[in-house]
Parts: sequence; structure tokens; C-alpha cells
Amino acid sequence: MGKYKDNCCITCSDEDRAKYEEIAKVIDSYKGKQGSLIMVLHAAQGIYGYLPLELQQFIADRMGIPFSEVYGVVSFYAFFTTKERGRHVVRVCLGTACYVKGAQKLIDSLTDKFQIEVGDVTADKKFTIEAARCIGACGLAPAMMVDDDVHKEVSPATLYDILDQYE
Repeated sequence: MGKYKDNCCITCSDEDRAKYEEIAKVIDSYKGKQGSLIMVLHAAQGIYGYLPLELQQFIADRMGIPFSEVYGVVSFYAFFTTKERGRHVVRVCLGTACYVKGAQKLIDSLTDKFQIEVGDVTADKKFTIEAARCIGACGLAPAMMVDDDVHKEVSPATLYDILDQYE
């Protein structure tokens, strides 16, 4: 993976170096505490935005645990991502109620407009498009979430008005 000097990968930009230093402080605050890996990963993803392999290796090295343990947790929990995300995450529910009421048209409209696939980030880094199996809003179908906000009865016609709120 990477070689580290002063809490950061040698090839890091100044911005990444600051993030790695902040993550190192988080790791140090949890040192020796049993079961702290998920909390460290959660904080690291909040700071860095996602968990690329190089950052996972840094966390493993700094915590003194095997890389396989870190990678295993990151790959098991859907909350963690190894891909860069946009400033806003748009999750379109594809549960049965939402799917029947046209959620796939929302996905199609988003991927056509932004010229990306589900799971990718827009060129301007504003949005990441995700499909969710269910967001628990079946009575509001078709529903989608932007970050933590639930939007109900979304149609291709109202979709971009909703996204304009997050510009």
C-alpha cells in the first residue's frame, strides 16, 4: 500500500495530509479501546469522505491491526464506501411499493441526465446516485432520500426541482 511519514502517505496533497493528521488524532483517542474500529472508520469516512484502500491501510497500521480486519469491516457494512461520493447522496428507493409506482424511471432519469451509473459521482462532485432496497417510506412511494431528507411521491417532473434545493 503506502509508505507513511508524519501521519500521512508520502504522496499526499496538503489537503489530504491535514485529513490524515485529523484521522490519526481520532485513532489515537481510541487506542487501546476494545471494539473501536467501527467508530474510527465512521469518523475517518466523515473526515475523508470515503475509505480508499490506502486510507484503510493507514488505519490498520496506526491501530496495529491486520489490514484484512479493517477491509472486512468496510466491505461488510453498507454504510462504508470505498468510492468517492458527491457532496449529496441521492438514494432512490427500489423497494416493491416504490418500484411499482415508478422508481426505476427516477433512476433512469438521473443516470441519463448526469451520464453516470448508480454508485458513481457526478462530474461536478455534487451528487452520488444510489439505489436503496427500502427506505421505510412505502406509503410515500415513490420515495427518495437526499442525504437525510426523505422526499415523497417523486416523479421525473419533480426530481430536478428537488435536487435544485441542494445546489
